[in-house]
Amino acid sequence: TKEVKEGVFSGENVVFTGTLTEFKRGDAGKIVEDNGGTVQSSVSKSTTLVVAGEAAGSKLDKARALGIKIIDEEEFKKLFSA
Repeated sequence: TKEVKEGVFSGENVVFTGTLTEFKRGDAGKIVEDNGGTVQSSVSKSTTLVVAGEAAGSKLDKARALGIKIIDEEEFKKLFSA
């Protein structure tokens, strides 16, 4: 059985899009997982949060179309460093 971790990303399905300037994508994904979230490779109806880096493309458009919450890298950083 997988242990459910409690954290700031608890229950969130997170997608990263675009170029992250302050994090490597793998490190950012680990932060999400360490704080209870799940990283998804593509945007779908089950996605709950999109972290948009620079030059974000079609994933961002899809997230907007689905009404998914979108934050930038700065907001992402504030979430787990609060």
